Amino acid sequence: MINLGTFSLGELGGEVPREPVPSTESESARKRADPDKRKALAALIEESVSLSRRLQSAVDEVHGGEAPSGGRRALLRDLARLGPQTVPQLARGKKVTRQHVQALVNPLVEAGYVELLANPAHSRSRLVGLTERGRELISEMDRRERELLSALGVAEPGAEMRRAADVLRSVRATLESR
Repeated sequence: MINLGTFSLGELGGEVPREPVPSTESESARKRADPDKRKALAALIEESVSLSRRLQSAVDEVHGGEAPSGGRRALLRDLARLGPQTVPQLARGKKVTRQHVQALVNPLVEAGYVELLANPAHSRSRLVGLTERGRELISEMDRRERELLSALGVAEPGAEMRRAADVLRSVRATLESR
């Protein structure tokens, strides 16, 4: 069961007694009090978690043993998108510890996918940057994943998928702002 602070998924999806909402409550309080909305949110989160696990499994299958683990792939993609970063910057961006990021970086350095660069802003905190080999790996990963997505043949229109992405983004942003 996923804990969302004051609610768990079980509580969100369970039966909630319907009580009239006083008109003096804020819009935010009314939204939290709506049992149908809580059930819909619980279903959305449960499906998102299931989809995330299945996607991770599918991506692992597509890459076989040729690509780094999911966490290392995500770190490589962050470096491709953001450019060289320090370990603390990468950790802040993912809301994880520096030690966790360092444990991802070390094997990537050993494999030649990233390198540690001089940091003009800080003499002791080096920048982690992609090597040419790392850029080639990302390019190959992207190609394989595009093929996977193309083969899915999802029937929903693009506008509907963009709306779904907007809803998920909104839920994520709300959780991140807490």
